[in-house]
Amino acid sequence: MATQLVIKTKIETERTIKVAPFRKNVRRTNPHKHNSYLELIYLSEGTGMHGIDSMEYPIEPPVIHIVRQEQVHYWQLDSEPEGYVVLVKKAFIEKSLDGELKSLFTKISGQSCLQVRENAMIEGTLALMTEEIGVHGENSFTVIEGLLKALLAKILLVSSPFVKQQERKAGTAQAFIQLLHDDNGLKHTVSHYAEILNVSPQNLNMACQRAIGKAAADLMAEFVIAESKRLLLYTDLTVSEIAFSLNFTDPSYFVKYFKKYVGPTPQAFRSGTG
Repeated sequence: MATQLVIKTKIETERTIKVAPFRKNVRRTNPHKHNSYLELIYLSEGTGMHGIDSMEYPIEPPVIHIVRQEQVHYWQLDSEPEGYVVLVKKAFIEKSLDGELKSLFTKISGQSCLQVRENAMIEGTLALMTEEIGVHGENSFTVIEGLLKALLAKILLVSSPFVKQQERKAGTAQAFIQLLHDDNGLKHTVSHYAEILNVSPQNLNMACQRAIGKAAADLMAEFVIAESKRLLLYTDLTVSEIAFSLNFTDPSYFVKYFKKYVGPTPQAFRSGTG
C-alpha cells in the first residue's frame, strides 16, 4: 500500500524568512516536500547524498543545494553536517521593492546543486543573517533584504552547477543536457536538439539511454516541467506567457503537456488547488 508523501513545515506561518544552522543530528530522512517556501542549504562539512526529485547529489562541501517548494527531497548523510539552511517564502520577495533581488531569486530557484569555489563571504553573510533574524526577527526587513541580496549575488558569482561524473563522460548525452541547461530558452522537441548536435533523434535517444538510462524525450520533459513549475511559482508570468517562453506555439497544448506529466492544470498548480 502506497503511503502518503509527508509535507514538512520548518517555518512559522507568520514568518516569511528563516535562517538557521543545519541540524547536526540529521542523517537519514524519508522523502518529503515543503509546500510554502524555497529551501537553500549551504554545507561546509559532511558526506553522503542528497536526493532531489529523481536526482541524487553527492555531498562534496562546500556546496549549496536548492529545493523548490514543489520538489521532493531526502537526506542520506554518513557524517556530521555543518552549514546553514535558508527558508524563503515568495511573500518575502514580493514585499521587496528591489527588482535585482527578485531577479537573483528567480535565477537561484532555477538551480539544484552548486559547487562553491569561494565560501568565506557566503559563510559570513549567513552568520550575519542568522544573528539579525534571531535578534530582530523580520522587523529589520531592510537589513535582511540587503543581506539576502548579497548572499544570492555572491553565490551566483562564485558557484557553478554540479555535473554528475557519469554525465561528464556521456558525450552526446552530456551535450544534450548542457543545451537543456542553457538560458537561451528550452524547446520541447527532441528533433530541435538533435539537429543542433548533428545527430538523428534516434541516435540522441540511444545516447541518452546508454549514458543516463532515460529516453531523450523523458529527460527533456523533466527540464521543461521543472522550468514550468519554477515560472509558475516564482514569477508573475501568465500561463500563456510561460507557454511562449518555453517555445510552445499554442498555450492550450502547453496546458495538455503540463497535465500529462503533473496532473493538474498550470493554473491549478500555481494556486495550490491541483
